Amino acid sequence: MPETKTLFETVELGNTTLDNRIGVAPMTRISATSEGLVTDQMVSYYTSFARGGFGLVITEGTYIDDKYSQTYLDQPGIAYDEQAQAWKKVVDSVHQAGAKIIMQLQHTGSLSQGNRFNQETIAPSAVQPKGEQLTFYLGEGPFQTPRDATKDEITEVVTGFINAAKRAKSVGFDGIEIHGANGYFLDEFLTDYLNQRTDEYGGSTENGVRLLVEVSKAVREAVGKNFTIGIRISQAKVNDYTHKWAGKEQDAKVIFGQLGNAGLDYIHVTEYEAWKPAFDTSEASLAALAKKYGRLPIVVNGQLENPERARHIIEKGEADVIALGKGALANHDWPKKVRNEESLEKFKSEEVLRPTAKIKDFEIKY
Repeated sequence: MPETKTLFETVELGNTTLDNRIGVAPMTRISATSEGLVTDQMVSYYTSFARGGFGLVITEGTYIDDKYSQTYLDQPGIAYDEQAQAWKKVVDSVHQAGAKIIMQLQHTGSLSQGNRFNQETIAPSAVQPKGEQLTFYLGEGPFQTPRDATKDEITEVVTGFINAAKRAKSVGFDGIEIHGANGYFLDEFLTDYLNQRTDEYGGSTENGVRLLVEVSKAVREAVGKNFTIGIRISQAKVNDYTHKWAGKEQDAKVIFGQLGNAGLDYIHVTEYEAWKPAFDTSEASLAALAKKYGRLPIVVNGQLENPERARHIIEKGEADVIALGKGALANHDWPKKVRNEESLEKFKSEEVLRPTAKIKDFEIKY
């Protein structure tokens, strides 16, 4: 086994001290009740990672309001106090098992394929998303064409993030992560072909990142300086895996530079293969560019289940924490196995994507 002690150093994300640099990436699940309440199964699922030695657990994307934010049926929410109190069971159990836990807050935008509150979707512009709905989350056929979000609705989205963050803090979460990646609402403002607005939220990368900055600053003001806040950023989307920012490194400079001054404690970047160059113009990975321009601690996700590869990206100074998805699903005790020099199980999709199981146990979203 390679030398891996770097992975087991303590590290700080804002006011949160992690026992090691190994986290569980946010992975979409559809195992809540139809009312968006946490189930006992979810408590066991998250606690198993904490018992397995992960220093940080980031939850699945959780919807923030009873308007347009829900993405899937049976997705958990934090739009109501009742939903927040249900999450407290997860928080307490994970803490008792020795890990920190951060809630990812999500607004779906145009990629909703199951919202019990609304049939229509909103987005920066009325552009139909590429691809088709994800069948393993019970979707079928093309995504519907969204409606342009009004200024008032954008303000409501900001308020939704604020209220959700306050609820997460009230039940003991160590922090929240704003979902600004993977093709959902906030990421759509960063996506050239989806954002055709002509107001202050469109027309340039500076305008595209504006809402992400506004949400970050507003949440910081609402929860105070001692509550950890991060944001997740990607180029690719769940429905468009090959997407790249048109402005390449200049876009990265603007996006990460703006976010680095928005009151955040960390930036979480995800790429299909996190160590590879983000663009064809240099050898720098997206994590390295986030570190260079954002000047914040970086959480990185993307096929880093190989311990040597995980250690290398940290020792190069490109990231501070690795977040595992499929590697964690295959090995809920990945940190313990690595520390004890035990062999790791390989992820087997056929064990996860069982067509009759409604994907209630595990699921993947790179």
